[in-house]
Amino acid sequence: MTTTDGLVSRSLDVPGARLHYEVRGRGPLLFVIGSPMAAAEFGPLARAMATDRTVVTYDPRGFGSSPVDDPDGPSNPELRADDVAAILDALGSPSADVFGSRGGAVTGLAMVTRHPGRIGTLVAHEPPLLELLPDADRQRAATEDIVATFRTEGLHAAWMKFMVNAGFDVSAHGSESDGPVEPQGEPVDPEQATAEGARFFLHDLAPTTQYVPDFEALRASPTRIVIGLGAESGHLLTQRTSVAVADRLGVPTTDFPGDHGGFMDPTNGFAARLREVLA
Repeated sequence: MTTTDGLVSRSLDVPGARLHYEVRGRGPLLFVIGSPMAAAEFGPLARAMATDRTVVTYDPRGFGSSPVDDPDGPSNPELRADDVAAILDALGSPSADVFGSRGGAVTGLAMVTRHPGRIGTLVAHEPPLLELLPDADRQRAATEDIVATFRTEGLHAAWMKFMVNAGFDVSAHGSESDGPVEPQGEPVDPEQATAEGARFFLHDLAPTTQYVPDFEALRASPTRIVIGLGAESGHLLTQRTSVAVADRLGVPTTDFPGDHGGFMDPTNGFAARLREVLA
């Protein structure tokens, strides 16, 4: 399907899933990825970058329009890295630049070591790697508690607990639609929201936050790695994790407009900053 803004939607069968991905624009290839965020949430950024880039966004397996064969099947950064590499193969491209935010930043870091040479520049925006923190034991326990809350109290309660632990002011967030799974501004089917919530809390959250990259391999990689940090993220848990990742890599963090979700604001100059960093 091709839309009036030049977006082309495609699908790709991979082991255990069928991936939905979207291509727009012209120029050097740029993947814009998240987890659990799907392509729709990156729409504003993708459209802004597509003026001089071929931009690829996708729905991670089990989210959006990427169904999985087994809803209880595995999900981890390595598997997501394989999925991104498979899309890259389907496009016939040996490599691309990658902007990954949140869990997508972790996917990008996994891809650098799992698929060497496939990423030119990786901009890893606020990777939530909790195992790198001095209080990793407490964070692991908090994750277990969030998962248990999902099982016993449901989606809304789990999102609220997740957001409190992440550092968000939940007084300004009144429903589970404020969680990072659902595209902003679009209605979400309650049944789909529940299924995606289960996928996130039961299968994605722990493997993503407890992933520990091979930092020796990352430092030796020819991929240029940029650790992005929102200028307004100082109160968030991902500020600490971003600094921890940058320290382990021996690089500074790189400021971006906004906070953890700064990429969703088409007016804050995020795209201009990303273009500047990629250059």
